[in-house]
Amino acid sequence: MSDQWFAGVDLGGTTTKIAFISMNGVIVHKWEIPTDNSNEGQNITSNIAKSINKKLTELGANREQLIGIGMGAPGPVDYEAGIILNVVNLGWKDNYPLKESLEAATSLPAVIENDANCAALGEMWQGAGNGAKDLVCVTLGTGVGGGVIANGNIVQGVNGAAGEIGHITAIPFGGAPCNCGKSGCLETVASATGIVRLANEALLKDGSNGELAEKHAANGNITAKDVFDSARNGDLLAKKVLDDVSFHLGYVLANIANTLNPEKIVLGGGVSKAGDILLKSVRENFEKYAFSSVKDSTKLAVATLGNDAGVLGAAYLIKNNLNL
Repeated sequence: MSDQWFAGVDLGGTTTKIAFISMNGVIVHKWEIPTDNSNEGQNITSNIAKSINKKLTELGANREQLIGIGMGAPGPVDYEAGIILNVVNLGWKDNYPLKESLEAATSLPAVIENDANCAALGEMWQGAGNGAKDLVCVTLGTGVGGGVIANGNIVQGVNGAAGEIGHITAIPFGGAPCNCGKSGCLETVASATGIVRLANEALLKDGSNGELAEKHAANGNITAKDVFDSARNGDLLAKKVLDDVSFHLGYVLANIANTLNPEKIVLGGGVSKAGDILLKSVRENFEKYAFSSVKDSTKLAVATLGNDAGVLGAAYLIKNNLNL
């Protein structure tokens, strides 16, 4: 059984990442294909199956080496029924029977899950989680996503919407509108988009001196990376934005930890690449608001797997489902 593999799939609106992964979580081979969302997404699973078969041939591997396939998909998922409830940019109608379609195309047992949840499982299994069975993963990218793991299993909730950390209300009064329809969500202040918004507002309010202002003047815009780089170099306005972001993120994470007491909270996504300057500031705020025993037992860490988290989590999903 040691030479058998899982197929892990991280389905995106533009690109689908696929990997063959060993029983102990080593990526044997990984590649990407375009996501074809034409014809109401009817080609997506068949294209994945064709690509897997082609890759097996290229590698000189036997079809029998594959024992199952796991997939992370961008949307709320009914795990038990194998249905993706609704999704943007893939062409599928609501309540699409993704598990059934994937199994029919690949002739493999399949399990599907939300993509952010798969990333959390990947970090738990092979990344910053280091095997922690109680873990929260927060992805800080264009938006803010999350996955909650309790005793090694994803917490889904009654409608597959558990772990929507980005839509916890971080600013109860006067917060910025969020794409979800609410205002003041964590996503409006801790995502890359939110950080840029805060920085632009600060530049308008507090003048145009310093490194961050110079970058804005030179380029006509700024990025979240510009904010962190400028803060690292001592820019006062950038440090003020970092303090604002870190306060809200640390406060929300402390309250999540007070509720769940996970062993680890892992920060992933593009914003987490800021590294220690973000983690240190968030940890300081986390420790202010965390219950004492939670503060002592829950550790904050930066994700380590990058784009591999999703495929590894998808492989863990099918491994766990097959009790292997």
